Amino acid sequence: MSALAAVALAAAALALFTLGAGVGHLAARRQQEDPAGLGTPVERATFHTLHRAALAAPLLRAGLTADTARRAARRLRPLLGTVALSLTDEETVLAWDGVGDHHRDELAAQLAHAVRTGRTQSFRTTCDNATCPVRWGVVAPLVVDSRVPGTLAAFGDRQSAVMIRAAEEVARWVSVQLELADLDRARSSAIEAEIRALRAQISPHFVYNSLAVIASFVRTDPERARELLLEFADFTRYSFRRDGEFTTLAEELRSIEQYLELARARFGRRLEVTLRVAPEVLPVTLPFLCLQPLVENALKHGLEESVDRSRITIFAQDEGTEARVVIEDNGVGMEPERLRGLLRGAADPSTGIGLRNVDTRLRQLYGDDYGLVIETGVGAGTKITVRVPKFRPGIHPPRQA
Repeated sequence: MSALAAVALAAAALALFTLGAGVGHLAARRQQEDPAGLGTPVERATFHTLHRAALAAPLLRAGLTADTARRAARRLRPLLGTVALSLTDEETVLAWDGVGDHHRDELAAQLAHAVRTGRTQSFRTTCDNATCPVRWGVVAPLVVDSRVPGTLAAFGDRQSAVMIRAAEEVARWVSVQLELADLDRARSSAIEAEIRALRAQISPHFVYNSLAVIASFVRTDPERARELLLEFADFTRYSFRRDGEFTTLAEELRSIEQYLELARARFGRRLEVTLRVAPEVLPVTLPFLCLQPLVENALKHGLEESVDRSRITIFAQDEGTEARVVIEDNGVGMEPERLRGLLRGAADPSTGIGLRNVDTRLRQLYGDDYGLVIETGVGAGTKITVRVPKFRPGIHPPRQA
């Protein structure tokens, strides 16, 4: 969430709290303290205001559509206590809750001015039905990132300055939810782009070499060729899946084992792999393709840039509320200053994309305390430590089909 969105959210929440408190003060003038201990009228009104806002928020975070608008309008109208409430886009009435649905066309005719100016306007309604309570309306714009994607309209039986102010405050809160919906979509798009970048980093040479190794076994050891082909198919299927941005440590490690099995078929005894995993951390959720790029870097800068035997060690340990994964190699390493440049964004397609991408995603999801910890030096190999919380609200692997 951007700082601007956070400030706007806090302001809107305060506005709703104030609105609820105001309603409660009006009720308090008419009622005494509740002897049953259920709270004062002010407290009950404030609670109901915030509760209804909380019910409407997830709907609006999904974006402004006919379905979400209809369900949100039903939640929001009691906040204002109006006879009707409507949510619109720039041109169309998406939802009408309450009486007087026949005033939809009249509201539609008022939208252009509110959307164009971004200002609240009020108007008298016209109706031949003497029993219709919709006599006056106020249209408040929904402002998201300096544009007006729609409006909130409230209707009453008479002109009211209180209703104008209340409609503006609720419209401001709705605007914040829509802005957060835009941020959610932008975040999802950014994550998809990051995953595409990681997929693109899966070396074409690795794919070519893997297929070449498999082909070399077709005549000499058909069963081995078949096993490697299945490993290759499972590895590519996992790497290019499209069902979520998270996975489990067990699934990520399984993909890494397939990757290393293909590498062992190519390099033979030159590649030595040690894998030690505590069973209790296997269900831990972590970002998709979070570890595989780190192992690929370890292989590339270990064995492929050295004529000696390469050792890659992977540890996954339980540390209370966190899981700790360490990937270590005995490769060529690098200068610490170069490493800092890679993590800051310096161009190095062979190494920087994977390290920087994983480091950025971890920090965005869990905070700066969870960035990569990398120990390296020229000729000293590389040790990368990844820490992830075992549990974090909103972070879960994709559901199994």
